[in-house]
Amino acid sequence: MTLADRILFIDAEAFVLDKPAGLPVDTPRRGGDSVEKHLGELRMGFMRPPTPMHRLDQDTSGCLLFARNPSARAELQQAFEGRQVEKHYLAVIAGEVVDAEGEIDLPLAKKSSAEAGWRMVGDPAGQPAQTRWRRLAVRDGRSLVEFVPVTGRTHQIRVHAREAFGVGIVGDRVYGTPGGAMLLHASRLALPRRVKDGIDVSAPLPPHWGEWRDEA
Repeated sequence: MTLADRILFIDAEAFVLDKPAGLPVDTPRRGGDSVEKHLGELRMGFMRPPTPMHRLDQDTSGCLLFARNPSARAELQQAFEGRQVEKHYLAVIAGEVVDAEGEIDLPLAKKSSAEAGWRMVGDPAGQPAQTRWRRLAVRDGRSLVEFVPVTGRTHQIRVHAREAFGVGIVGDRVYGTPGGAMLLHASRLALPRRVKDGIDVSAPLPPHWGEWRDEA
């Protein structure tokens, strides 16, 4: 299967790709495969390569929005800046979440060290960051949670999950519980457009999520 086969929605202005887990959007400094390296394939008959309008972490799967021309890029950028883009994520938390729903309000800042490199941390002096969440299922000591970020900070959901629940996302080697694939998936993306109909697309959970696919 090529990346073009993973397109969930497409018209003359934009498309939404179901990005596979393990594939970074930008080419890493050390080299290797990336979505960026496949932009020629993703032209889908157009002369210009498409532009990704946001980023997903390498190990996060799901909905990734692209603009197909400069005017669409400008409109979609305005939608992001105006917080009109609604993004939903599903994650498996390495513990039992007690409450049914809530909102996390924790500013974030980048912290660097020579030993561990950089990571995002909760910091009252950092950039504002808010995430709404609701519990969908609990089984075998773990919880399936839907997250809807209000802001779009780097690693926001991963850090907020750790801070809110005391444990992080299953498979998250930096903020959560290492071991296996990271179970974080960009499940839905919705936004209005001025002329064309709005976009509202969902991406199915990948096969490696196993029985959690029945709970989503």
